[in-house]
Amino acid sequence: MHTPKKFGFVVTPKSSMHCLVCGIDALRIANRMSGRHLYDWNILTIDGKSERCSSGIEILPDLLFEQATDLDILFVMGGIETDKIEDEHFFAELRRVAHHGTGIGSLSTGAFILAAAGLLNNYRCTIHWEGAISLQERYPQVNFTGSLFEIDRNRYTCAGGTAVFDLMLHLITEEHGPKLAQDICLQIMHDRIRTHHDKQQAGRKLQLAAKSQKLLSIVEIMEQNIEDPISPEELAETVGISIRQVERLFRQHTDKSPARYYMELRLEHARLLLLQTSMSITEIFIASGFTTHSHFAKSYREQYGISPSRERKPE
Repeated sequence: MHTPKKFGFVVTPKSSMHCLVCGIDALRIANRMSGRHLYDWNILTIDGKSERCSSGIEILPDLLFEQATDLDILFVMGGIETDKIEDEHFFAELRRVAHHGTGIGSLSTGAFILAAAGLLNNYRCTIHWEGAISLQERYPQVNFTGSLFEIDRNRYTCAGGTAVFDLMLHLITEEHGPKLAQDICLQIMHDRIRTHHDKQQAGRKLQLAAKSQKLLSIVEIMEQNIEDPISPEELAETVGISIRQVERLFRQHTDKSPARYYMELRLEHARLLLLQTSMSITEIFIASGFTTHSHFAKSYREQYGISPSRERKPE
């Protein structure tokens, strides 16, 4: 007999009700579409009392933290001013639950709480783009990726908004297969199930601007020249610095060479064309700055672990 998986959602002061609804509704619809009791969910708050979301709506908990170790995954909600929460007892409770073996996650800016509790040290994570720079400055031991969601061992972080649906659909796919996830996707009128390879575009620009205006300018030039990539010499000349300085900027702030960064931008462009258009693969690799199918396919597989044709028509 199948045992339902148990998810918990901690509503914090001024947290996002949208994230809460997205998380719970994906699970609710999974139960409905499958005709089986696949998931249970509970609401918690920091102190066991009612809490108001940023919308002003009051949420009542139905589970105490003492019982949270019965959950499979516990998600901490984020929202307005989540980065100002400094509750050592709450942090200790989260560490206790994590030590027990329960998966720990965050939605939107809830990653601030996990980082403050020391639960994201040396883990890949993501956060809503508005909190990205602050998170990285305050917690340099956290490996921020800028993805829509990240799963690193038993840590589950999500940028928030509709990306919560994508994270839940990913978890549902892993446990119950892609058909159920696709059925849910259609039910909620979600265009497609995005993955951790999908990045927050606004967040990337904000991060680059905070690090170096020259770096941001170079990346914007790269983005404007995907189909016809320009040389390192042209990039350096356009922004008025040397090639060596361009190399140093990328190594310092992205831990990649300019060539590698440019390649990843082109592959990301190709991936979106594969998923969102009916263009042929030949048209796509040309539009992404590749001259041969073999080079494109090899580069794509190295980046995403799947061939372009499989990406478009997954099994």
